[in-house]
Amino acid sequence: MRRRIDRLALALALPLLAVTVPAAAQAVQRVKNTVHNLSAGGPGSVRAVSETEVCVFCHTPHGSSGVAPLWNRSLSAGPYRIYESSSLRARVGQPTGSSKLCLSCHDGTIALGDVLSRAAPISIAGADRMPPGPSNLGTDLSDDHPISFPYSSSFGTGASELVDPAAILPPVKLDANAELQCTSCHEPHDNTYGDFLLRSNEEGRLCTSCHRPTSWPSSAHAVSGRVLPADVAERLGVQPAPLSQVACNGCHGTHGAAGQAWLLDAANISATCLVCHDGTAATTDLRRDVRKISGHGIVLEGASPIASGPFIEGSRVSCADCHDSHAAGSREGRSGTAPASLARVPGVKLNGAPTPDVEYQHELCLRCHGDSPVQLRATVSRVIVQPNTRLQFQPTNPSFHPVGTPGVNRLVPSLKPPLTTASVIECGDCHDSNDSRRIGGSGPAGPHGSIHEPLLARRYDTVDFAVESPETYALCYSCHWRESILRDESFRHHREHIVDERTPCSVCHDAHGISSAQGSVARNSHLINFDRAVVFPRADGRLEFNDLGTFRGECSLVCHGEDHDRSSY
Repeated sequence: MRRRIDRLALALALPLLAVTVPAAAQAVQRVKNTVHNLSAGGPGSVRAVSETEVCVFCHTPHGSSGVAPLWNRSLSAGPYRIYESSSLRARVGQPTGSSKLCLSCHDGTIALGDVLSRAAPISIAGADRMPPGPSNLGTDLSDDHPISFPYSSSFGTGASELVDPAAILPPVKLDANAELQCTSCHEPHDNTYGDFLLRSNEEGRLCTSCHRPTSWPSSAHAVSGRVLPADVAERLGVQPAPLSQVACNGCHGTHGAAGQAWLLDAANISATCLVCHDGTAATTDLRRDVRKISGHGIVLEGASPIASGPFIEGSRVSCADCHDSHAAGSREGRSGTAPASLARVPGVKLNGAPTPDVEYQHELCLRCHGDSPVQLRATVSRVIVQPNTRLQFQPTNPSFHPVGTPGVNRLVPSLKPPLTTASVIECGDCHDSNDSRRIGGSGPAGPHGSIHEPLLARRYDTVDFAVESPETYALCYSCHWRESILRDESFRHHREHIVDERTPCSVCHDAHGISSAQGSVARNSHLINFDRAVVFPRADGRLEFNDLGTFRGECSLVCHGEDHDRSSY
C-alpha cells in the first residue's frame, strides 16, 4: 500500500515538475543579466567574491525560512514608517507578503550575503549591505508608494479615480490576499523595462493600470509633444523625452519622492509644478510671477497646504487649489467660459452653491473670495464694508461690475467697444499678471502675480492726490474711454475731481459692488461707496450720495476739507 501511494504521489508531481522546472530555468536565465544576479559572474558592481550560484541569494531548496517561495533570507524586523496622505483611502500597515521579502535586501538592514543555506555569510565585493541610493529604501517608507494594503472595491471607483480591483489587467496583479505589494509593479527576475517593472511606464501605462484620472487622456500634460530639456529631465530623474511619454514620472516618483504626500518630485505641489513651469520646459515663467509683490502667497517650501471642503482653510495656497494637473487643458467638449487650465476644478456658483467643476472663472475665485472664513485685508476703507466678494456681485445689488451677469446701469457712455451694458466680464479681466499675454505682454495669463496691488493686470492708483494720466488709472481706462470720462459725459464733475482735485477713482467707486443687504439704489448706484480715509461725515453726521435720476445726484460729505451740503450736479 505504501508503494502505491508513493507511485501516485510521483505521478501527480511529474506534471507539476514539467511546468515549474522550465519556468524556474527561464527565471534564472532572465535574472542572470540583471543586477539581481549577485553571483561572482553578475553584471553589477555589487557582487559575490567567489559564489557562482545565481538564485542562492533569495532561494534555496532546503533549509529555507519557511516563507514561499523557498525564501533563503531572514526577514527584516522593522518597524517601518509608512506612507501617509490626505487623499489615501486605504488602511496601510506594516509590510506583509512579498514586500517583506523585497525589503530583506532593499531596506539596507541585512547583509546581502547573509543567507540561511550557508553557514557563513557570502562575501560580497563592493558593499556588504544595499549601498546608498534609490535602491536602498531604508525603513522610512513614507516617501514610497504604499504597499501591503487590501486593494478594495470600496475605493476603486468614484472621486479617487482608481480602477476597480476586478478590472486590473495583467501583468499588474494583487497577491493571493488581494493586497497590493511590491510585486504588483515589479518582476524581480526580469529587467526588460528598467527598474524591474512589469511593463513599460511610457505614457504612464504602468501607473494607469490602477490610476485612471477621468480627464487625463486628453489633458495638456498627457498629449504635450514638448521635449523636456536635459537639465529638467535630470532634475526629474528621467530621460529627455516628450512630456506625453514621460507622463506620470514628470510629477511623481514612486520611491524616494521629495514631496512625501502625493509622491511629488519636489517638496510640495507648487514647487513640483515650477520644475517645468519656470520657463524651461513650459513656454512661460510662472516662478517669476508668483514672486511678484502681489499674488496668492503660493507656498514653494515645506508641505503643501490642503483644501478642505469647498473652501480654503488657509490664506496660503498651492497650484492645485486652482488647477487639476490631470485635467488641465481638457474641457471635455463643454462650452463653458472657464479657461481649459481650470478643467475639473471645484468652485462656488454666484448663488453660493458648491460646484465640482467650474463653468466660469469667477466660480473658482469665489471658492476662496466668497463665503470662506478667511477674508483678505481690504485695500480701501469703505463706508460699507463687505469682505464677501460673492455678495458684492449679486444681480439684485444696487450696482456691481458685471461679473457673472450684466450690470444694472443701462447708460454708460464711456464703455469701449465691443463692451456694451449687456456685456459680462470675468475676474481675470481685472486681476491678471501685469505682463499677461491677454493684455499684450509676453508672460503667462492668469492671476499668478503682479506688480500692481491687489493682483491687478494694470495700474490703479488708490492713494489720494494721485496725478491723473493714462497710466495712473490704466485699469479703468482699459474698459472706459479716458476721453469720455474727462469730457464729463457721465458725470459733470469727473474732470474736476480726477484732474483738478487729484481724487482717485477709488475714493468714490467700489470696483466690485455693493450688497443689496447693505446699500440701496438711492445711495449706492454707480458703484458709489466712499473711501473713509479721504471722505468724512459733515458736522451733522451726513456722509452720503443721493441718486436723483439720469446723470443727476447730490453729495453730503466733507472731502479735501470742502464741505458738500447736498452739492448737486
